[in-house]
Amino acid sequence: MRIFRGTDAALHWREDGDPQGMPVVFANSLGTDLRLWDGIIDLLSPDLRLVRFDKRGHGLSSRPPGPYSIGDLAGDTAELLDQINAGPCVFVGLSIGGMIAQALAASRPDLVRAAVLSNTAAKIGTPEMWQERIDAVEAGGIEALADGVMDRWFSPEFLETDELILWRNMLTGTPPAGYAACCAAVASADLAESTSRLRQPVLGIAGTLDLATPPELVAETTALVTGSKFTEIPGVGHLPCVEAPEHYAGIISDFIEEVRP
Repeated sequence: MRIFRGTDAALHWREDGDPQGMPVVFANSLGTDLRLWDGIIDLLSPDLRLVRFDKRGHGLSSRPPGPYSIGDLAGDTAELLDQINAGPCVFVGLSIGGMIAQALAASRPDLVRAAVLSNTAAKIGTPEMWQERIDAVEAGGIEALADGVMDRWFSPEFLETDELILWRNMLTGTPPAGYAACCAAVASADLAESTSRLRQPVLGIAGTLDLATPPELVAETTALVTGSKFTEIPGVGHLPCVEAPEHYAGIISDFIEEVRP
């Protein structure tokens, strides 16, 4: 385990693969930690430098007082990548991680060679929806939301598996204050204008059964970027790297090969 002390947050991060390889950086979703990517790491080329981290308020990273903004989260990420010399990278972001990817690619194009926008959008939900979630967490903890979140995250088939217990426990183990502060970051974000100015190669990925960020929403955001590509993974929900790791890793691997220097 490694820790990076940034200006406003200390981030837990880890590295796999070849330390001298082309960096590929992963940013996880709301209510998960860097273990989100466990299922695909060994499926990617061993000559890549694979960097994962827990965003502030999640996992083993610090929990500065909220609310946060996507700019805060992107700023933390930029500091980390500068410190460990992990740019320019292929940045893979899922859900709120995809919002971090968009903001980082816009504000620090020197750090982002290409971006994978997975199960994400320039704007997700409404401020009112997110405030209701924040209020629910503050009143009853994340446990009060857990079953509904699982329904949005996963396909009906996956919901019947024992593995669901692991992901539900990861969600409910997230610090409530950090979760709520990141909800506030999503609530206040509308990245359409800055994302439409991106010039890096961009790949959008959606799950056909995703109820949190439906395929049409992901496609709409991906289409903001000139020359971008978009693909859907059938039969999976919001976390395709969990439900279909081989398929997901294959899509990412092909994209990485396309953008290698």
